[in-house]
Amino acid sequence: MADSSSGASSRAIEVRRIEPHPMLEVSGVSKSFGDVLVLRDVSLSVAPGEVVVVIGPSGSGKTTLLRCINLLEEPTEGVVEVGGEVVSKDGECLHRARRVQLRQRVGMVFQSFNLFQHLTAAENVALPLLRVGKVERAEAVRRAVDLLGRVGLADKALELPSRLSGGQQQRVAIARALALRPVAMLFDEPTSALDPESSAEVLTVMKELSTEGITMLVSTHEVGFALDASDRIVFIDRGKVVQAGPPREVVFGSASERARDFFAGFVRLGKTAG
Repeated sequence: MADSSSGASSRAIEVRRIEPHPMLEVSGVSKSFGDVLVLRDVSLSVAPGEVVVVIGPSGSGKTTLLRCINLLEEPTEGVVEVGGEVVSKDGECLHRARRVQLRQRVGMVFQSFNLFQHLTAAENVALPLLRVGKVERAEAVRRAVDLLGRVGLADKALELPSRLSGGQQQRVAIARALALRPVAMLFDEPTSALDPESSAEVLTVMKELSTEGITMLVSTHEVGFALDASDRIVFIDRGKVVQAGPPREVVFGSASERARDFFAGFVRLGKTAG
């Protein structure tokens, strides 16, 4: 008698991999300011724990893209989702109270540090915990000092921003953005206003965050950081996604002529250094 189980065991068994829902998803997003179209049908997604870097020339729409995700700017068309929740669809966005909740879930670090100059570093970090998180003052201060330690500034907790370097102020801003334990972090060219030494300090902190499973979408010109710390690069030009993929593929082997031209200087510099 034939073994009926042999035929069954010989069949290929399809194993379906269930992918996690994207933490951030942008689908067909466009943004106009008057007659000026800044973003053109942009689509990208960031999975939980993933680090995606958006790179492109100045004025290509990188900042506008990040601001559309947390509704500092309202997309003209397309869909924006955060953690599976639609926050904007074809110009219809969350109302004011829900936007506050959204910005608790999605922390943002700006080019300019946006610190309150009359408050100490610890007070700047504690402020969202007090005002938005409704945390008791003693606990808010304790958590603020812990967060400053996380970015290497525990010894600067009582300093005013005017007594801190640019890099230190940006690290305070990062600690503040982390205070409400967001599900994702947006970084808008966080080193563009810094000297090389201060930039290195900030990028070191961001690299450490990238190893901790924090979902990050980063707009930057720092190609080295993108190669070292990101899972994917999205190259954007004139408001459109031109190329997206693994970092080394996009920087060194892009199929896009525009991307190759953009990264050519970095590639030549790397070859010279090597």
